[in-house]
Amino acid sequence: MELEAILSLFSQEFFYSTIRMATPIVMAAIGEVIMERAGILNLGIESMMMFGAFFGVVGAATFGNAWMGMLTGVVAGALAGALFGFIVITLRANQSVTGTAFNIIGYGLTTFLARVLWGIRSEPLKVSQFQDIPLPFLSDIPFLGYVLFDHDPTVYIAYIVVIVSTIFLFRTIWGLRIRAIGEHPRAAETIGINVFRYRYVAALIAGGLAAFGGAMLSLAQLDMFVDRMSGGRGFFALAAVILGRWHPVGVALGCLLFGAGNAIQMRVQAFGLKIAPDLLIAFPFVLTLLVVIVFRSTANPKALAKPYEKEATLE
Repeated sequence: MELEAILSLFSQEFFYSTIRMATPIVMAAIGEVIMERAGILNLGIESMMMFGAFFGVVGAATFGNAWMGMLTGVVAGALAGALFGFIVITLRANQSVTGTAFNIIGYGLTTFLARVLWGIRSEPLKVSQFQDIPLPFLSDIPFLGYVLFDHDPTVYIAYIVVIVSTIFLFRTIWGLRIRAIGEHPRAAETIGINVFRYRYVAALIAGGLAAFGGAMLSLAQLDMFVDRMSGGRGFFALAAVILGRWHPVGVALGCLLFGAGNAIQMRVQAFGLKIAPDLLIAFPFVLTLLVVIVFRSTANPKALAKPYEKEATLE
């Protein structure tokens, strides 16, 4: 009987939930790929997801529209990315310490601002959210139609971002320059590439995409902001970058693994299987740790996490 219950977990609903759970992580992870390809390690990705989730709700509540909420969240995330960039690019602060500080601030500041704006409520403030839009014809495909093409618009945007980011990084001159400054910034500068400018652009993109992923949580999967609602997904994104070897497609596939981990623990709880709830909650994090240990890679950009300083010129 237990075996039948376990096998029933892997149904059409399971694969649908996997996609739904993975796409916010995909958005954050793609942003992290671009940032790390430029030579910047952003451990503060979790905070940018929190800013996206919080300011997404602020925007949706202010304008009464989920798209305006998403725009507000993305702008907030991009500004956070710019601030992170200023600290680690211009001031050349330690990137790991700065990212950790951002996470602490992100958790605390969003909780504080939520109390200031909405007070202590018995129920969180609810706002307009994105509705599922089945794609014509594609959603009618047996099994896969429902799994892949019966989601809200933000999921389809995540599909597009994976494709566009792959083309951007490996088929455009701008992507080539970003990869160059992540491998050998000094050599890139000698041929006229402005290392600081491209790293700032990467920081803005990464912050915006991470915030988009965070806003997906509050505006697509829920219709409210909840304290610490990112739930460690920023760290899943960091692990997915390693698992995907800094390639958008590989990273997206890695995110599906973490999405499956989240979907499994939620469905096991719903099925009432006799497994300790704390163990189920820890499962996705244990999976992340195992992935980082097993799939250690030397494919990371050579200048990753190394502050860059322009070479002095003689006048």
